[in-house]
Amino acid sequence: MPHLPASDALRRFRVIDLTQVRAGPTACRQLADWGADVIQVQMPEHMRGDDTLGGQDGSDYQYTHRNKRSITLDLKQADGIATLRRLIAKADVVVENFRPDVKYRLGIDYASLSAENPGLVYASISGFGQTGPLASRPGFDQIVQGMGGLMSVTGLPGDGPVRVGIPIADLCAGIFAAQGILVALLERESSGRGQWLHTSLLESMVYMMDFQTSRFLIDGEVASQAGNFHPTSIPTGVYKARDGYMNIAVFGSKIWERFCNILGAPEWIADARYHDKPSRSVNRDALNAEINRRLAAQDRAYWVRQFNEGGVACGLINDMREVFEEPQIQHLGMVKEVSSARLGPQRLVGQPVQLERTPSTIARAAPRRGEHTEEILGELGLGPDELARMKAAGIF
Repeated sequence: MPHLPASDALRRFRVIDLTQVRAGPTACRQLADWGADVIQVQMPEHMRGDDTLGGQDGSDYQYTHRNKRSITLDLKQADGIATLRRLIAKADVVVENFRPDVKYRLGIDYASLSAENPGLVYASISGFGQTGPLASRPGFDQIVQGMGGLMSVTGLPGDGPVRVGIPIADLCAGIFAAQGILVALLERESSGRGQWLHTSLLESMVYMMDFQTSRFLIDGEVASQAGNFHPTSIPTGVYKARDGYMNIAVFGSKIWERFCNILGAPEWIADARYHDKPSRSVNRDALNAEINRRLAAQDRAYWVRQFNEGGVACGLINDMREVFEEPQIQHLGMVKEVSSARLGPQRLVGQPVQLERTPSTIARAAPRRGEHTEEILGELGLGPDELARMKAAGIF
């Protein structure tokens, strides 16, 4: 079956995906969803060891590898490396997340490949960076959540560090890598040359700490756990109505006044204990207790309606079932449908940014390992005899 691009936006680009696990595959998925011809290179079935994300029929794998084609190559054999290099010679982008030394040992580092393909954009994703004292360490999301500072500000004060419930360092590293690839491809249009770009889970995690980094670098303040409450804006956090929890966000004096009036406490506006943000910070616990006491008089639906109609941000705290029952999420059309030849119909979350003329789409379910090997090698000009020889030698 010919390649069916998900979108025309990146249709002219071919991407060789040498990655495993999550960060690298996420970067390649970003490109595949806008139509890039992403070729996922995996080890042959008999070699095992790279089944990740819950196995190739699992929902996680299906979500991460949609819109790609798959080829198997034994990169421990010279013929496997030679075939890979032939594939890369006609590609626009390579994405890899080997340990920093592996690509040099295999002879597929940027300098080696760009000698044959000067326009190549080569993206490396690692745990801790390509060089430095920790470059050779294995990098995993939770390790980096800790080292990058996120776990020190997550969770309830006094309860110890808490990981975020998503692989945020992996995901952000993949998204930042995809952004870097697009910048490099844009730059190539004027220079005619590719380049090497690299990011890491650690760099991505530190960047995502955002205002916490500026609070330290500029103000010298070491942030601590704030639990379910915003560290500087008060009252902003999780509050309890009669039938459960919800989020309320009060930013600025005008919204504070609206909040007090909706809650039936206009006297708080002039109360010295709560008059401004510093005084509210000092009296946070007493204020939050009084807010919860008043909220307990009504259910969440009542307060969500009252606050939002009154100009104060308020929302439910949904589980995943409730997320996809949310009318606004249904309206936004985030869930896309695709059919897998072996697994049947699937529903997957699509891209969160909408382009008016070149929208992303999910046109192809995740491939089985090596599903497109002979198709892709045929595109390189390999004939039936050569394919048979390679197959017999276990190269794919």
